[in-house]
Amino acid sequence: MSAGQRFRDWKDSQEPARQLGLQLHSMEVSSAEKYEIAFHDAVKARSGAVLITQATLVAANSPRIINLATKHRLPTISTREEYVTLGGLMSYAADEAEWVKRAAVMVDKILRGAKPSELPVEQPKKFVLVINMKTAKQIDLTIPPNVLARADKVIK
Repeated sequence: MSAGQRFRDWKDSQEPARQLGLQLHSMEVSSAEKYEIAFHDAVKARSGAVLITQATLVAANSPRIINLATKHRLPTISTREEYVTLGGLMSYAADEAEWVKRAAVMVDKILRGAKPSELPVEQPKKFVLVINMKTAKQIDLTIPPNVLARADKVIK
């Protein structure tokens, strides 16, 4: 994801957060050495959770991020299930298998002569929630039963 896209996502998230009574803080990290400072600042700002973005620096430092989040007892959410498998708290995103299937359908249509510009833009229809209960226990967080009931996958 490009820096421009992350900025647009950040900007687009402000109004829904305000409507929910949430205040968002940005933790821009430009190098791996700055993660410790960023988490310290998040705790100082009394952040209640951390959204882990899809950036190359994040992917390369997932274990470090997970350890810092656990150390500071900050719940994390990501759009990548792999992050939860590594020890992050939860992920919520469009079902990857579903969008791969839809991409294959689009490629098939193009190969059969459809013009890409004439194909409809599709939005994801299925989303997947994954929760890591081991991590929840480590940070002393109780996941409400109604949230657990909605999870597509629970890691114990």
